[in-house]
Amino acid sequence: MKRTRLFWVLLSVLLFCNGSLAQGRPNVLILLVDDLGSVDLSSYGSTFHETPNIDALAASGMRFTDAYSASTVCSSTRAALQTGKSPERLKITDWIPGNSEIELTKPITTPAILNELPHSEITLAEAFKDAGYKTFYAGKWHLGAEGYHPDQHGYDINKGGYHAGQPASYYAPYTNPRLKDGLEGEYLTDRLTDETLTFMKEQGDDPFFAMLSFYTVHTPITAAKPYLAYYENKAAKLPDQISNTHMEKNDAMSRIRQDSPEYASMVHALDVNVGRLLDGLDDLGLDKNTIVILTSDNGGLSTLRRLAPTSVKPFRAGKGWVYEGGIRIPLMIRAPGITAAGTESSIPTISMDIAPTLMGLAGIEKHNMETPDGVSLEGILSNESEPDRKAIRVYYPHYHGSYSEPSYMVREGDWKLIYFYERDETELYNLADDIGEQNNLVDDHFDMVTRIKSEMQSWLNSVGAEQPKRK
Repeated sequence: MKRTRLFWVLLSVLLFCNGSLAQGRPNVLILLVDDLGSVDLSSYGSTFHETPNIDALAASGMRFTDAYSASTVCSSTRAALQTGKSPERLKITDWIPGNSEIELTKPITTPAILNELPHSEITLAEAFKDAGYKTFYAGKWHLGAEGYHPDQHGYDINKGGYHAGQPASYYAPYTNPRLKDGLEGEYLTDRLTDETLTFMKEQGDDPFFAMLSFYTVHTPITAAKPYLAYYENKAAKLPDQISNTHMEKNDAMSRIRQDSPEYASMVHALDVNVGRLLDGLDDLGLDKNTIVILTSDNGGLSTLRRLAPTSVKPFRAGKGWVYEGGIRIPLMIRAPGITAAGTESSIPTISMDIAPTLMGLAGIEKHNMETPDGVSLEGILSNESEPDRKAIRVYYPHYHGSYSEPSYMVREGDWKLIYFYERDETELYNLADDIGEQNNLVDDHFDMVTRIKSEMQSWLNSVGAEQPKRK
């Protein structure tokens, strides 16, 4: 049920002190979904997928329309979210361990990356644990092998997080060394939710920091069987069309319509389980003192040299690309007493912002956790101020299986510049007029292009970023 703005203002007086939740000890629940494109949710425009529970979460807090992932791929964004530092500063600019075979026939040598999140980096879990929180992780980690798992980075409990970037199976047996197998036929998305609910129930009055990092909707695309027939019937009723793909650079193809029953059933299972978590918070009486965030690690997988599982139209390309389709993601934040229900923001944000935002909302001093590349969104959430930031940057100096090339993007206001290293090619778009990035205005704005590229190079130098080199 939607609450009025007056209700939230009154509630904030009761629960909050100096902009933080009661006694500075709110619970935190982060829901990170793998490869979820923003258009995969009905609250972000999907008409094929149905996500009523996630839509209700968005309606109960703030929905961000212009949120970006720190990278076009998973490991980089995950490292950035955990630390508040950019992938280029962390030296994790690709998925771990990357695909060096792609580079063998290419004219560009791409930077080497770290294959684990260093222990020298302070994670959100470590910061919250130092503040007296019980910490919990479930699901995909992909930030290092044994010795670098979640429970070796500040999480008291780890259910299913290890080095793999995708599940061996979405149905038990999972063959996951950090997750005991359930009964044969158990669905992984359900199981990870079960583990998270159990953890929350066991905490009593003690504050917790929980992160549920769903493996879904990453490949292997595996239907959630209870919902498959519904979407098969829905797909059968869609009008015929000549083609379901659009050609991109390098002969890559982007899917232009959502009509995969298998993928839609996975999104539906995700939504059902988000509903279970929200109901669980309500049943435990924790909904008024728990910050809930739902987001993704990169754009949807819509661009390959075969038919990809989803479409992110009206955005261009998908995962692996610095076009909007590869980095525009859903982000919704419910901070009771701070965010008014049903609000939205078009202010650009990026994954590194989550760490300083949560620490600010919880009243946790930064102590030895530096978050130099993120800004707190507290002012946006309370509708009081905007962050002081000139640009959003995404740096991906690698080749990818989606047939993208080493590149970066810089967004300033409505302007977005893209640079491709291999072809020494620059593109400039005005997103206010051209959200699909089709009208390249680079020739009309020489001075702006020169300045942005120079500032980006200075930024890369300042953080010690490794850069592509021509062979």
